Amino acid sequence: MSLHTRQKVESIVDLVGNTPVVRLRSVEARAGSGAQIWAKCEFENPSGSVKDRAAREIFLDALEHGRLGGGKRLIDATSGNTGVAYSMIGAALGVPVTLVMPANVSVARKHITQAYGTELIYSSELEGSDGAIVLARKLAAEHPDRYYYSDQYSNECNPRAHYQGTGPEIAAALPQISHFVTGVGTSGTLMGTGRFMKDHVPGVEVVGLEPDDAFHGLEGLKHMETSIVPPIWQPDGIVDRMVAIATDDGWDAAEMLVKDEGLFVGHSAGANVAGACKVAAEADPDAVVVTI
Repeated sequence: MSLHTRQKVESIVDLVGNTPVVRLRSVEARAGSGAQIWAKCEFENPSGSVKDRAAREIFLDALEHGRLGGGKRLIDATSGNTGVAYSMIGAALGVPVTLVMPANVSVARKHITQAYGTELIYSSELEGSDGAIVLARKLAAEHPDRYYYSDQYSNECNPRAHYQGTGPEIAAALPQISHFVTGVGTSGTLMGTGRFMKDHVPGVEVVGLEPDDAFHGLEGLKHMETSIVPPIWQPDGIVDRMVAIATDDGWDAAEMLVKDEGLFVGHSAGANVAGACKVAAEADPDAVVVTI
């Protein structure tokens, strides 16, 4: 059952955002400090993830400024939820989409994006997401009339979607928030939401999460030291500290959320909750920790 309260919209694109927050009491018990832990239910977005926010902003901005239209294709590199978000919104807006992804992405991911009519181009499975980025850049440079390269890693629409949406929504729901905690992938969620928190919520601590090893199993998250650093990653004055998360901890947290909270989420969300638990364990009893 959807948690959406909006009963009538013009397009599925209008259902992006305004997601609820849910309290994670079993995680609070594990933290043991008395701090509250809340999670923003981004699975309530129509394609099922937080990536709908940036994808919508990228499409609408490109259409407004004439970078898309007339059959020009949006192209970007993605191996995860952004691809599904692009595919859904592109279908809804009538904009063709091409995704570059490593050849070893899951069969389910391929089938879901193709169901929306998306064209898939595969990069080497040995080069991971960075290889997909390089190939997407190459294709866009070689065929500028065919492709608009949206480049989620450098597109300011990515953090802007969270500065204008995710951040204000969290602050309205939980004005007493003391800590905002989330993982770094493109870094758009952390940069946009974190900047909003620093601008509008006095005393809030913004904590970034990253895998503890370059060879990790937390899809969607970046080990920053060994990855292409996204140009939108500008943590100075926004991110107070980084916390490393082990792959096993993220996977264990995802399994725990299903069994103890009834929340069926992926491993990147599990990593976020594991990180929130770590932060809450060290926080004061009156702390309010929020994650995605």
